[in-house]
Amino acid sequence: MRFVISSSELVSHLQLVGRVISNRTTMPILDHFLFRLAGNKLSITASDMETTLDTVIPIENVTDEGAITIPARLLLDSLRDFAEQPLTFVADTDTYAIEITWAGGRFDITGLPAEDYPVKPELSDVKTRLSIPANVLLDAINHTLYATADDELRPVMNGIFFDLGEENSSFVATDAHKLVCYTRKDVEASHASSFILPKKSANLLKNILGRLTDAVTIELDDKNAVFTLPNYSLICRLIEGTYPAYRSVIPAGNPFHITIDRVDLLNCVRRVAVYSSQASNLITLKIADNVLTASAQDLDFSVSGYERVTCQYSGDAMAIGFKASFLIDILSNLSSQNVVIELSDSNRAGLILPVEKSNENEDILTLLMPMMIGS
Repeated sequence: MRFVISSSELVSHLQLVGRVISNRTTMPILDHFLFRLAGNKLSITASDMETTLDTVIPIENVTDEGAITIPARLLLDSLRDFAEQPLTFVADTDTYAIEITWAGGRFDITGLPAEDYPVKPELSDVKTRLSIPANVLLDAINHTLYATADDELRPVMNGIFFDLGEENSSFVATDAHKLVCYTRKDVEASHASSFILPKKSANLLKNILGRLTDAVTIELDDKNAVFTLPNYSLICRLIEGTYPAYRSVIPAGNPFHITIDRVDLLNCVRRVAVYSSQASNLITLKIADNVLTASAQDLDFSVSGYERVTCQYSGDAMAIGFKASFLIDILSNLSSQNVVIELSDSNRAGLILPVEKSNENEDILTLLMPMMIGS
């Protein structure tokens, strides 16, 4: 197996594919990249048994085809600081000796047989297929990923719920404290279907999608999903289980509406949150007479702070408490100039909605559970 490749092109692909590899693995082969050379294409694969990512690089100077695995960390550390130049790879598929040469030097590495690398999972004959524009899928991930959980007891919350419908599709994430529902009117499925995409796979797709403009093809059965993109293919095991009935927790008919500049509120909450209790991170919002007052205190250290921000408010004077870090997360991940906060009382969830839309086909709804004031 012999080929010549650009150092910078190889490193860019290795860095992206290498994100799949887990720091803790019980199989030494999973610490390796699988290199497979066939025709004029070099495919590089990384896997952690739950997620497998392939990338394909066109190669011109191919002498011998073949396949071998190469230690991932050693290869990445060796090539990371290379200047742009051609690298020549020569691999002996019998002894697993790999020689990498360039104008100024040479590396000798020992790999493992390609036959030992895990086989990719195959989808069943009963599968769903759809296509989503790369920019739409990227927006869906960007708007929801931050709200996913890290909960070993409720794994269904550790991913993004794809709720695909015949008229529109929603992408949902929640950690039981905050919830985001991102709906696209221009994403339609041939029939209603749903699945939960793991957080790790969503992060991998996020890194790839920013480089693409084409559509992404998704094929899935009841266990796995395959995302096919130009020069990339991601296969992942879906999270099994029933996602919470998210629509039932969204309060309707909220009588009190606050319209406020998003950045002004975000900066206010960030400043005042410094004075909140380290245990609760509670911040209290009091709204009356078109003025929102954010306040926080930490009795253990005898510190407190408050700040007033002008707003447009319709409703009775009220106060509600939120975890400051969650409120900051939501406001940071919205892009509109102004937001509307819909409330009913201090014990029910508040809705935070963008006033302006960046796309007429999207709707963004965020929900934040309140905290007891004085907790």
